Amino acid sequence: MPAEARGHVRKLPSGLWQLRSYRDGRRRSGGAFPTKSAALNHFRDVVEAELRGHAVRAYNLTLSDLVDVFLERHGKVRSPRTIQTIRERLRRPLDRFADVPLSELESMTDEVAGFSAQLPYRYRYSVMSAFRQVLGAGIRYGYMTRNPAKASGANPQPPPRQIRVFPPDELRAICSELDKRGAAAVRFAAATGLRPAEWAHLEWSDVDKGRRTINVRGTKTVRSRREVPLAAAALAALDSLTVRRHSRYVFAGPKRGAFDQHNFRRRQWVPAVESAGIPTPARIYDLRSTFASNALAAGITVYELGL
Repeated sequence: MPAEARGHVRKLPSGLWQLRSYRDGRRRSGGAFPTKSAALNHFRDVVEAELRGHAVRAYNLTLSDLVDVFLERHGKVRSPRTIQTIRERLRRPLDRFADVPLSELESMTDEVAGFSAQLPYRYRYSVMSAFRQVLGAGIRYGYMTRNPAKASGANPQPPPRQIRVFPPDELRAICSELDKRGAAAVRFAAATGLRPAEWAHLEWSDVDKGRRTINVRGTKTVRSRREVPLAAAALAALDSLTVRRHSRYVFAGPKRGAFDQHNFRRRQWVPAVESAGIPTPARIYDLRSTFASNALAAGITVYELGL
């Protein structure tokens, strides 16, 4: 991209934001947008891409093509875990509309509304949010003029699940049904309050037993960082582990990769909950609620808990 290429915006009397760019010493207009961010995003995602020779032409572009472009660009500012989550949520829309050209998809509001109505209740909000997001990006990139997922109707978030807290006797009963690594992971999760994706990908380089802290990296964005203190129960869980050589992950599996929480849930967690006689629903994520409840009971303030 030429060094002199740059973009700026100005607010029009109509309330829209006009995009202007300077290329080869000449000022060019890039259209009007509803917000300043939308204008700058268009310059970044479309104008700059064209100048670099990476533009994707809208002619016969399909939803599958748009998803690939969106995830590649979004992946530059979001963590790999976030991109993987979006990819998983887009699986159902791709199963239905992958090969549909965007020019046709724009007018398929009724079909998209029917697709949304058929989604499982608990998955509908997250799936349609991801679908709306990628189609919104298609509008910003200049490939579409309307978002059929948004036009298909409201996408209300379901009411939160009832908070579940595991008392100590239930945690012990569950852990007694698990193998050594699974039990350590469960005790560690309940003692730190980490999200499942965070403790599943925790690396030994992030653990500082001397300072009794762990460094949690890249939860949502590539550069996100936070330090979490380690209580005695968390240290005990770490000390119970057998370190797998040549693996950087704390809860490494037999193949020395990251902890496969989905496989663990199906093969160990659900059978352990049933064998221990624990009332259901009992989710792995409830270990995070267990930590929060215990912390509040111990006198930790809500503000401190949210840090």
